[in-house]
Amino acid sequence: MPETGPRSAPRFSIIVPVYNVQGYLRACLNSLLAQDFTDFEVIAVDDCSPDRSGEILAEFAARDPRVIPVRHEENGGIGAARNTGVQRARGDYLLFLDSDDTFTAGALRAMADRLGEADDPDLLLFDHVRTYWWHAVQPSAVRELLAEAGAEVFKPAERTEFLHMFAVVWNRAFRRDFFVDNGFRYTDGLYEDALMVYTTMLTAESAVCLDHACVEYRQRRHGNSMKTPGRKHFTIFDQYQRLFDFLDGRPDLDPLRPLFFERMVSHFLFTGARESRVRVQDRPEFFRRSAAMYRQHKPAGFTPPPEVDARRFQALDRGSYRAFQALNLLSRTRESGQQRLRKAQRAMSKRAATSFYRMQLKRPIDQNLAVFSAYWNRTPSCNPLAVYEKARELAPQLHGVWVVREDLVDTVPDGMDHVVVNSRRYWELMARAKYFVNNVNFADEVVKRKGQVHLQTHHGTPLKRMGIDQQKYPAAGKGMSMRKLLERADRWDLSVSANQHTSEQWERVYPCRFESIDAGYPRNDVFFRTGAQDILEIRERLGIAPGSTAVLYAPTVRDYQVGYVPRLDLERITRELGPDFVLLVRTHYFYGQDPHLQKLQEEGALIDVSRHPSVEELCLAADALITDYSSIMFDYANLDRPIITYADDWETYVRSRGVTFDLLSGKPGDTPGTVATSEDELIEAFRGGRWNGTEAAELRAAFRARFCMWDDGHAAERVVNRTFLGNPEPFPAPLPLSERTVPPSPSEAARAVQGVVLASGATRPSAGRTPS
Repeated sequence: MPETGPRSAPRFSIIVPVYNVQGYLRACLNSLLAQDFTDFEVIAVDDCSPDRSGEILAEFAARDPRVIPVRHEENGGIGAARNTGVQRARGDYLLFLDSDDTFTAGALRAMADRLGEADDPDLLLFDHVRTYWWHAVQPSAVRELLAEAGAEVFKPAERTEFLHMFAVVWNRAFRRDFFVDNGFRYTDGLYEDALMVYTTMLTAESAVCLDHACVEYRQRRHGNSMKTPGRKHFTIFDQYQRLFDFLDGRPDLDPLRPLFFERMVSHFLFTGARESRVRVQDRPEFFRRSAAMYRQHKPAGFTPPPEVDARRFQALDRGSYRAFQALNLLSRTRESGQQRLRKAQRAMSKRAATSFYRMQLKRPIDQNLAVFSAYWNRTPSCNPLAVYEKARELAPQLHGVWVVREDLVDTVPDGMDHVVVNSRRYWELMARAKYFVNNVNFADEVVKRKGQVHLQTHHGTPLKRMGIDQQKYPAAGKGMSMRKLLERADRWDLSVSANQHTSEQWERVYPCRFESIDAGYPRNDVFFRTGAQDILEIRERLGIAPGSTAVLYAPTVRDYQVGYVPRLDLERITRELGPDFVLLVRTHYFYGQDPHLQKLQEEGALIDVSRHPSVEELCLAADALITDYSSIMFDYANLDRPIITYADDWETYVRSRGVTFDLLSGKPGDTPGTVATSEDELIEAFRGGRWNGTEAAELRAAFRARFCMWDDGHAAERVVNRTFLGNPEPFPAPLPLSERTVPPSPSEAARAVQGVVLASGATRPSAGRTPS
């Protein structure tokens, strides 16, 4: 029905009870305000929510007068919130939407059209879908039933098939005069929906159906009150007692008592079987209460219908909890076998996956879904991890999912949603996600849809040549298609930059249309919020003996070589440095486990940290860094600790890979500290003290000023703000270098804790090297 001129009251009053839903409320409200049918009001009742939901409501109300926030000074429960909404409502029809659910596109238009065609019936019944936290979508069981009804107007009490619909209030619209004039009010406690649904259905004189899926019913993994176990679920008995009290006053409805008895018992069985609702220790009492209600309300001559498990009904009738438990055990065994079968059926061929992906690409983009990956689908880490963690704080409406290789699933932290590459769910997520975050690139098969946002975080400041510059260097560009490289970069919408040097490089070597976020590197934020005690705890976990000077050796990969080729005699280095030093060795992640390093660790010569999950922790633990051309030097410079460049193959590296500036020039800003081109020079740098002398400190300061210009502990905040919150100006602005506070040197922190005061140049007591 087309909208007409101005009305004194809206067509719909949408009542949204709000409590502890700041992560979902925006999606809920946005789904309403985006409707193409605009004649409605949203009465959002803040039921004294402890989170920022009230602020979100105020924000929406400020920009759209159709949003009417109402606040309860005390929490009264969802029923009380809905009653408040009804009192404030002015619309012709009442709609009740839970604040973690959403309306689908065109829902209100479809409702308005059907109601107009049916001459405003008491009730409108419509369809819904279930959406799961892993983003699967499941249609309802009544889609065909609603479609078969067509435009027919009927009396619900005479069409019992509709009494089998999901008994919730958000899959129907109530004519407000019908609702108010009959004195309907929500009761306290859970399961209030069933009572309201059944009493209104039995009272209504007219109803009509709509087979449009109007509501996306979110199946939350955590936080849903219906999935939180406790005694509150025992209110189900009170609600059904009220229903039968209602039936007692309506003898004309006696023929329907067997139906409602079956619905009640089925609801008891469904609820009592779920640990997410009734705790194991409460189940005997829940069973006893169910059995008592069974015997109290059992209609004469009642026989369980064929679609239910008659054995469970009979166990309740006898009051035999032992028999009931035996049935549950049998059911669980059968379900286990069914689950195995379903798992086998989910295995898909590559051809089927491709077809499935194409189908998913036709579905709407999920505006609150973000896919993360790092280092070609390895363990969550680096800039993407820092962005993910900050997004959970600043953009809680987002649901982040990590893409990982199947062999690395066990390394994903508990509670972090993840998906295996090339699985069915993987292709669904890649088709429907709004955001993609990676420090490399997603697979070539991934299609960039209009409306999707790709955030490229990168994983280092470029000393070596990158992008199209690699065409000049055979080792760097070996086997690489520049056309495909640029096609992947064409998908970037946003590119994170660590410093001005990096911004200039990315713009040139990736000639695409992305926007640069000049924010600093999110992975470096941890350097500015880690205290001395935290550093000592990291060192203890790594096995660094108290008082030792820890030196991290982290060389980069060599494109002109195959496999890991040690460039230092590590046994000699540890021997020459002496017992006061401990060497932490981290090989590049391209290489596998090195048996020689493992042997040296077993002998106590060094600590192999090649597989440690956090490079940032290793940097925090180290008193100094030895590297060659690895981008770790730019990150480590934030800590203002000695950096020693070991460059025994500089000329070969320059010719084979190419560099963006002369690391060994010795000019302020180019060279981060002491340089050694041979093992002898490296050993002498430590013995003679050049590694942490005045000249090294001055070079480090200039290097830090050039390459750490934006790193100040707020990089992730700036990236999240620009990417997910839509603010064009990243905030806050970077702090001046002089105002940034970095953690103390680990060895200084250790000595302070031990109460040891050493004069300059004094010899420390020997500290043994403890392998991890």
